[in-house]
Amino acid sequence: MFKRFAAISVLSFALAAPFCLPALAAEQALSPVVRVKDIAAVEGVRANQLTGMGLVVGLPGTGDRTGIAMRMIRNMAEQYGLALDTKDIRSRNVAAVSVVCNLPAFARSGQSVDVLVSALGDARSLEGGVLLQTPLKAANGQVYAAAQGPVTTGGFSAGGAAAQVSKNITTTGRIPGGAIIEKDVSMEFADGSKLTLLLRQPDFTTAQRLASSINAKFGQVAMPVDAGRVEVAFPPAYSQSPASFVASLEQLQLRPDMTARVVINERTGTVVMGGNVKISAVAVSHGNLTVAVAEAPKVVQPEPFAGGQTAVVPRTQVAVEEQKGQVVSMPASSSVEDLVNALNSIGATPRDIITILQAINDAGALHGELVVM
Repeated sequence: MFKRFAAISVLSFALAAPFCLPALAAEQALSPVVRVKDIAAVEGVRANQLTGMGLVVGLPGTGDRTGIAMRMIRNMAEQYGLALDTKDIRSRNVAAVSVVCNLPAFARSGQSVDVLVSALGDARSLEGGVLLQTPLKAANGQVYAAAQGPVTTGGFSAGGAAAQVSKNITTTGRIPGGAIIEKDVSMEFADGSKLTLLLRQPDFTTAQRLASSINAKFGQVAMPVDAGRVEVAFPPAYSQSPASFVASLEQLQLRPDMTARVVINERTGTVVMGGNVKISAVAVSHGNLTVAVAEAPKVVQPEPFAGGQTAVVPRTQVAVEEQKGQVVSMPASSSVEDLVNALNSIGATPRDIITILQAINDAGALHGELVVM
Protein backbone atom coordinates (compact mmCIF):
# COMPACT_ATOMS: atom_id res chain seq x y z
CA MET A 1 0.00 0.00 0.00
CA PHE A 2 2.85 2.36 0.84
CA LYS A 3 4.62 1.64 -2.45
CA ARG A 4 1.45 2.40 -4.39
CA PHE A 5 0.98 5.73 -2.59
CA ALA A 6 4.61 6.67 -3.21
CA ALA A 7 4.28 5.87 -6.90
CA ILE A 8 1.18 8.08 -7.19
CA SER A 9 2.99 10.95 -5.42
CA VAL A 10 5.98 10.75 -7.78
CA LEU A 11 3.66 10.67 -10.80
CA SER A 12 1.75 13.71 -9.54
CA PHE A 13 4.96 15.67 -9.06
CA ALA A 14 6.18 14.68 -12.53
CA LEU A 15 2.93 15.93 -14.08
CA ALA A 16 2.89 19.19 -12.10
CA ALA A 17 6.56 20.06 -12.49
CA PRO A 18 6.44 21.03 -16.19
CA PHE A 19 3.72 23.58 -15.40
CA CYS A 20 5.14 25.00 -12.15
CA LEU A 21 8.81 25.30 -12.99
CA PRO A 22 8.45 27.43 -16.19
CA ALA A 23 6.06 29.81 -14.41
CA LEU A 24 8.45 30.17 -11.48
CA ALA A 25 11.40 30.71 -13.82
CA ALA A 26 9.46 33.36 -15.76
CA GLU A 27 8.56 35.21 -12.57
CA GLN A 28 12.17 35.15 -11.41
CA ALA A 29 13.29 36.53 -14.76
CA LEU A 30 10.82 39.46 -14.58
CA SER A 31 11.22 40.51 -10.95
CA PRO A 32 14.64 40.57 -9.24
CA VAL A 33 15.23 39.96 -5.55
CA VAL A 34 15.53 43.28 -3.70
CA ARG A 35 16.02 44.46 -0.15
CA VAL A 36 13.17 45.66 2.03
CA LYS A 37 14.80 49.10 2.42
CA ASP A 38 14.64 49.57 -1.39
CA ILE A 39 10.86 49.09 -1.66
CA ALA A 40 9.52 50.22 1.72
CA ALA A 41 9.99 52.96 4.29
CA VAL A 42 9.19 53.16 7.99
CA GLU A 43 6.10 55.22 8.75
CA GLY A 44 7.03 58.42 10.59
CA VAL A 45 10.53 58.65 9.11
CA ARG A 46 10.30 61.54 6.67
CA ALA A 47 11.93 64.76 5.55
CA ASN A 48 10.41 68.22 6.03
CA GLN A 49 10.39 71.09 3.56
CA LEU A 50 11.67 74.50 4.64
CA THR A 51 11.35 77.76 2.75
CA GLY A 52 12.23 81.42 3.13
CA MET A 53 12.86 84.70 1.31
CA GLY A 54 16.19 86.47 1.36
CA LEU A 55 18.62 88.80 -0.38
CA VAL A 56 21.63 87.96 -2.53
CA VAL A 57 24.16 90.80 -2.55
CA GLY A 58 27.43 91.46 -4.35
CA LEU A 59 26.13 90.87 -7.87
CA PRO A 60 28.03 92.57 -10.75
CA GLY A 61 25.09 94.66 -11.96
CA THR A 62 22.87 91.65 -12.71
CA GLY A 63 20.40 92.14 -9.85
CA ASP A 64 16.74 93.18 -9.70
CA ARG A 65 15.20 96.23 -11.24
CA THR A 66 11.87 95.68 -9.50
CA GLY A 67 10.84 97.25 -6.20
CA ILE A 68 10.71 94.00 -4.22
CA ALA A 69 14.47 93.92 -3.64
CA MET A 70 14.49 97.61 -2.67
CA ARG A 71 11.75 97.04 -0.09
CA MET A 72 13.62 94.08 1.36
CA ILE A 73 16.75 96.25 1.68
CA ARG A 74 14.72 98.92 3.48
CA ASN A 75 13.21 96.36 5.88
CA MET A 76 16.63 94.90 6.64
CA ALA A 77 18.09 98.37 7.23
CA GLU A 78 15.29 99.14 9.69
CA GLN A 79 16.30 96.10 11.75
CA TYR A 80 19.70 97.73 12.22
CA GLY A 81 18.18 101.11 13.15
CA LEU A 82 18.71 102.75 9.76
CA ALA A 83 15.70 104.52 8.18
CA LEU A 84 15.79 104.50 4.38
CA ASP A 85 13.37 105.40 1.63
CA THR A 86 13.07 103.13 -1.37
CA LYS A 87 13.69 106.16 -3.61
CA ASP A 88 17.11 106.56 -2.03
CA ILE A 89 18.14 102.99 -2.91
CA ARG A 90 19.67 102.67 -6.35
CA SER A 91 21.42 99.34 -6.84
CA ARG A 92 21.58 96.57 -9.41
CA ASN A 93 23.83 94.47 -7.18
CA VAL A 94 21.02 92.97 -5.09
CA ALA A 95 18.45 90.29 -5.95
CA ALA A 96 15.42 89.02 -4.03
CA VAL A 97 15.47 85.23 -3.89
CA SER A 98 13.53 82.28 -2.54
CA VAL A 99 15.50 79.83 -0.41
CA VAL A 100 14.33 76.22 -0.01
CA CYS A 101 15.76 73.05 1.46
CA ASN A 102 14.73 69.63 2.74
CA LEU A 103 15.30 68.93 6.43
CA PRO A 104 16.34 65.26 6.55
CA ALA A 105 14.90 62.82 9.03
CA PHE A 106 16.77 62.61 12.35
CA ALA A 107 18.73 65.81 11.60
CA ARG A 108 19.93 67.47 14.78
CA SER A 109 20.63 71.03 15.82
CA GLY A 110 23.99 72.28 14.55
CA GLN A 111 24.13 70.09 11.45
CA SER A 112 24.26 71.61 7.95
CA VAL A 113 22.13 70.95 4.86
CA ASP A 114 22.27 72.21 1.27
CA VAL A 115 19.93 74.95 0.12
CA LEU A 116 18.56 75.96 -3.30
CA VAL A 117 18.41 79.67 -4.15
CA SER A 118 16.21 81.02 -6.99
CA ALA A 119 15.63 84.57 -8.22
CA LEU A 120 12.19 86.04 -7.53
CA GLY A 121 12.43 89.17 -9.68
CA ASP A 122 14.04 90.00 -13.00
CA ALA A 123 17.65 89.44 -11.94
CA ARG A 124 19.71 88.23 -14.90
CA SER A 125 22.20 86.16 -12.88
CA LEU A 126 23.06 85.17 -9.30
CA GLU A 127 26.66 84.36 -10.21
CA GLY A 128 29.13 85.74 -7.69
CA GLY A 129 26.44 86.69 -5.16
CA VAL A 130 26.28 86.00 -1.42
CA LEU A 131 23.07 85.14 0.40
CA LEU A 132 22.49 87.13 3.58
CA GLN A 133 21.21 85.28 6.65
CA THR A 134 17.74 83.97 5.86
CA PRO A 135 15.46 82.18 8.36
CA LEU A 136 13.84 79.04 6.92
CA LYS A 137 10.36 78.10 8.13
CA ALA A 138 8.27 74.94 7.96
CA ALA A 139 4.56 74.71 7.16
CA ASN A 140 3.70 75.40 10.81
CA GLY A 141 5.43 78.80 10.63
CA GLN A 142 8.30 77.92 12.98
CA VAL A 143 11.96 78.56 12.10
CA TYR A 144 14.01 75.36 11.89
CA ALA A 145 17.14 76.54 10.06
CA ALA A 146 19.05 79.63 8.92
CA ALA A 147 20.80 79.90 5.55
CA GLN A 148 23.74 82.05 4.49
CA GLY A 149 26.74 81.86 2.17
CA PRO A 150 28.06 82.26 -1.39
CA VAL A 151 25.82 81.06 -4.21
CA THR A 152 27.17 78.55 -6.74
CA THR A 153 25.32 78.66 -10.07
CA GLY A 154 27.27 76.11 -12.11
CA GLY A 155 27.09 78.29 -15.22
CA PHE A 156 27.88 81.72 -16.60
CA SER A 157 26.31 84.54 -18.55
CA ALA A 158 28.15 87.27 -20.46
CA GLY A 159 27.32 89.69 -23.24
CA GLY A 160 26.87 93.24 -24.38
CA ALA A 161 24.28 95.44 -26.04
CA ALA A 162 23.98 93.35 -29.21
CA ALA A 163 24.94 89.82 -28.18
CA GLN A 164 24.87 87.58 -25.14
CA VAL A 165 26.07 84.06 -24.37
CA SER A 166 25.13 81.87 -21.41
CA LYS A 167 25.60 78.33 -20.15
CA ASN A 168 23.15 76.52 -17.89
CA ILE A 169 20.74 78.46 -15.67
CA THR A 170 22.32 81.34 -13.77
CA THR A 171 19.20 82.54 -11.94
CA THR A 172 19.19 79.42 -9.76
CA GLY A 173 22.05 78.26 -7.57
CA ARG A 174 23.00 76.13 -4.59
CA ILE A 175 24.82 76.71 -1.33
CA PRO A 176 26.40 73.43 -0.21
CA GLY A 177 25.96 73.14 3.54
CA GLY A 178 24.52 76.66 3.54
CA ALA A 179 21.80 76.12 6.15
CA ILE A 180 22.46 75.39 9.82
CA ILE A 181 19.71 73.52 11.65
CA GLU A 182 18.48 75.49 14.65
CA LYS A 183 15.72 73.20 15.91
CA ASP A 184 15.26 69.43 16.00
CA VAL A 185 12.23 67.62 14.56
CA SER A 186 11.11 64.62 16.59
CA MET A 187 10.64 61.35 14.67
CA GLU A 188 8.32 58.78 16.26
CA PHE A 189 8.66 55.67 14.12
CA ALA A 190 7.85 53.10 16.82
CA ASP A 191 4.29 53.22 18.19
CA GLY A 192 4.52 51.37 21.46
CA SER A 193 5.33 47.76 20.60
CA LYS A 194 5.00 47.91 16.79
CA LEU A 195 5.96 49.84 13.68
CA THR A 196 4.51 50.18 10.17
CA LEU A 197 6.27 49.68 6.85
CA LEU A 198 4.96 51.69 3.87
CA LEU A 199 5.47 50.33 0.35
CA ARG A 200 6.67 52.90 -2.18
CA GLN A 201 4.64 51.10 -4.87
CA PRO A 202 1.49 49.76 -3.16
CA ASP A 203 0.62 46.22 -4.21
CA PHE A 204 -1.32 43.51 -2.33
CA THR A 205 0.94 40.70 -3.51
CA THR A 206 4.11 42.55 -2.55
CA ALA A 207 2.66 43.39 0.86
CA GLN A 208 1.86 39.72 1.47
CA ARG A 209 5.35 38.66 0.36
CA LEU A 210 6.90 41.28 2.63
CA ALA A 211 4.95 40.00 5.64
CA SER A 212 5.87 36.40 4.80
CA SER A 213 9.57 37.28 4.52
CA ILE A 214 9.50 38.99 7.93
CA ASN A 215 7.59 36.13 9.56
CA ALA A 216 10.05 33.59 8.17
CA LYS A 217 12.87 35.46 9.93
CA PHE A 218 11.31 36.65 13.20
CA GLY A 219 8.21 34.51 13.66
CA GLN A 220 4.57 35.59 13.34
CA VAL A 221 5.13 39.32 13.93
CA ALA A 222 4.04 40.91 10.60
CA MET A 223 0.59 41.33 9.06
CA PRO A 224 -0.39 43.19 5.85
CA VAL A 225 -3.01 45.85 6.57
CA ASP A 226 -3.67 46.89 2.97
CA ALA A 227 -1.79 47.20 -0.33
CA GLY A 228 0.60 49.80 1.05
CA ARG A 229 1.04 49.00 4.75
CA VAL A 230 2.49 46.13 6.76
CA GLU A 231 2.36 46.26 10.55
CA VAL A 232 5.24 44.61 12.40
CA ALA A 233 5.34 43.87 16.12
CA PHE A 234 8.65 43.99 17.97
CA PRO A 235 10.05 40.55 18.82
CA PRO A 236 10.94 40.15 22.51
CA ALA A 237 14.65 40.20 21.66
CA TYR A 238 14.34 43.71 20.13
CA SER A 239 11.85 45.28 22.55
CA GLN A 240 14.52 47.63 23.94
CA SER A 241 16.31 48.36 20.65
CA PRO A 242 13.84 49.34 17.90
CA ALA A 243 16.58 50.85 15.72
CA SER A 244 18.44 47.52 15.59
CA PHE A 245 15.21 45.77 14.64
CA VAL A 246 14.61 48.22 11.76
CA ALA A 247 18.18 47.65 10.55
CA SER A 248 17.55 43.90 10.50
CA LEU A 249 14.27 44.37 8.63
CA GLU A 250 15.90 46.51 5.93
CA GLN A 251 18.33 43.75 5.00
CA LEU A 252 15.65 41.13 4.35
CA GLN A 253 15.15 40.21 0.69
CA LEU A 254 12.03 39.45 -1.31
CA ARG A 255 10.76 39.39 -4.87
CA PRO A 256 8.24 42.23 -5.41
CA ASP A 257 5.31 41.93 -7.77
CA MET A 258 4.24 44.62 -10.24
CA THR A 259 1.24 45.54 -12.33
CA ALA A 260 1.34 44.83 -16.06
CA ARG A 261 1.78 48.33 -17.44
CA VAL A 262 2.80 50.10 -20.64
CA VAL A 263 3.84 53.77 -20.39
CA ILE A 264 4.05 55.85 -23.55
CA ASN A 265 5.14 59.44 -24.10
CA GLU A 266 3.72 60.84 -27.32
CA ARG A 267 5.85 64.00 -27.15
CA THR A 268 9.16 62.14 -27.28
CA GLY A 269 8.06 58.86 -28.85
CA THR A 270 9.15 56.82 -25.82
CA VAL A 271 7.62 53.43 -24.97
CA VAL A 272 8.36 51.74 -21.64
CA MET A 273 6.73 48.37 -20.95
CA GLY A 274 6.67 45.88 -18.13
CA GLY A 275 7.88 42.37 -18.80
CA ASN A 276 4.60 40.76 -17.72
CA VAL A 277 2.35 42.57 -20.22
CA LYS A 278 0.58 40.10 -22.51
CA ILE A 279 -1.29 40.53 -25.79
CA SER A 280 -4.11 38.40 -27.15
CA ALA A 281 -4.05 37.09 -30.71
CA VAL A 282 -4.14 40.13 -33.02
CA ALA A 283 -3.29 41.06 -36.59
CA VAL A 284 -1.74 44.49 -37.17
CA SER A 285 -1.71 46.14 -40.58
CA HIS A 286 0.96 48.76 -41.16
CA GLY A 287 1.40 51.01 -44.16
CA ASN A 288 2.57 54.55 -44.88
CA LEU A 289 1.20 57.14 -47.27
CA THR A 290 3.75 59.83 -48.18
CA VAL A 291 2.68 63.02 -49.96
CA ALA A 292 5.49 65.44 -50.93
CA VAL A 293 4.68 68.94 -52.22
CA ALA A 294 7.57 71.14 -53.45
CA GLU A 295 7.36 74.71 -54.71
CA ALA A 296 9.91 75.61 -57.43
CA PRO A 297 8.99 79.04 -58.84
CA LYS A 298 10.78 80.10 -62.03
CA VAL A 299 11.73 83.61 -63.10
CA VAL A 300 10.78 84.41 -66.75
CA GLN A 301 12.46 87.34 -68.54
CA PRO A 302 11.33 88.85 -71.88
CA GLU A 303 13.48 88.95 -74.97
CA PRO A 304 15.71 92.00 -75.47
CA PHE A 305 13.81 95.07 -76.75
CA ALA A 306 10.52 93.14 -76.52
CA GLY A 307 8.99 95.62 -74.11
CA GLY A 308 7.84 92.96 -71.72
CA GLN A 309 8.30 92.65 -67.92
CA THR A 310 10.11 90.12 -65.80
CA ALA A 311 7.64 87.78 -64.07
CA VAL A 312 7.70 84.86 -61.64
CA VAL A 313 5.89 81.75 -62.83
CA PRO A 314 4.76 79.42 -59.99
CA ARG A 315 5.58 75.74 -60.42
CA THR A 316 4.43 73.05 -58.00
CA GLN A 317 5.61 69.44 -57.94
CA VAL A 318 3.42 66.89 -56.19
CA ALA A 319 4.55 63.32 -55.58
CA VAL A 320 2.46 60.64 -53.84
CA GLU A 321 4.00 57.42 -52.61
CA GLU A 322 2.07 54.73 -50.77
CA GLN A 323 4.02 51.85 -49.37
CA LYS A 324 2.64 48.37 -49.60
CA GLY A 325 0.69 47.50 -46.47
CA GLN A 326 2.16 44.81 -44.26
CA VAL A 327 0.28 42.63 -41.81
CA VAL A 328 1.88 41.33 -38.61
CA SER A 329 0.09 38.43 -36.93
CA MET A 330 0.74 37.88 -33.22
CA PRO A 331 -0.31 34.68 -31.42
CA ALA A 332 -2.06 34.70 -28.05
CA SER A 333 0.05 35.31 -24.91
CA SER A 334 2.60 37.31 -26.90
CA SER A 335 4.46 39.98 -24.97
CA VAL A 336 4.73 43.64 -25.90
CA GLU A 337 8.42 43.04 -26.56
CA ASP A 338 7.52 40.49 -29.25
CA LEU A 339 5.12 42.97 -30.84
CA VAL A 340 7.64 45.81 -30.81
CA ASN A 341 10.33 43.59 -32.33
CA ALA A 342 7.92 42.53 -35.08
CA LEU A 343 6.93 46.15 -35.81
CA ASN A 344 10.56 47.26 -35.87
CA SER A 345 11.29 44.56 -38.43
CA ILE A 346 8.81 46.13 -40.86
CA GLY A 347 10.14 49.64 -40.32
CA ALA A 348 7.57 51.07 -37.90
CA THR A 349 8.69 54.24 -36.13
CA PRO A 350 8.27 54.77 -32.37
CA ARG A 351 5.27 57.00 -32.99
CA ASP A 352 3.72 54.28 -35.18
CA ILE A 353 4.25 51.80 -32.34
CA ILE A 354 2.52 54.16 -29.90
CA THR A 355 -0.50 54.46 -32.19
CA ILE A 356 -0.64 50.69 -32.69
CA LEU A 357 -0.44 50.03 -28.94
CA GLN A 358 -3.32 52.43 -28.35
CA ALA A 359 -5.37 50.68 -31.04
CA ILE A 360 -4.61 47.24 -29.53
CA ASN A 361 -5.68 48.53 -26.13
CA ASP A 362 -8.96 49.89 -27.57
CA ALA A 363 -9.55 46.48 -29.15
CA GLY A 364 -9.25 44.86 -25.72
CA ALA A 365 -6.23 42.75 -26.68
CA LEU A 366 -3.69 44.49 -24.43
CA HIS A 367 -3.79 42.85 -21.00
CA GLY A 368 -2.31 45.56 -18.83
CA GLU A 369 -2.61 49.21 -17.93
CA LEU A 370 -1.84 51.72 -20.67
CA VAL A 371 -0.49 54.99 -19.28
CA VAL A 372 -0.15 58.00 -21.60
CA MET A 373 2.20 60.71 -20.30
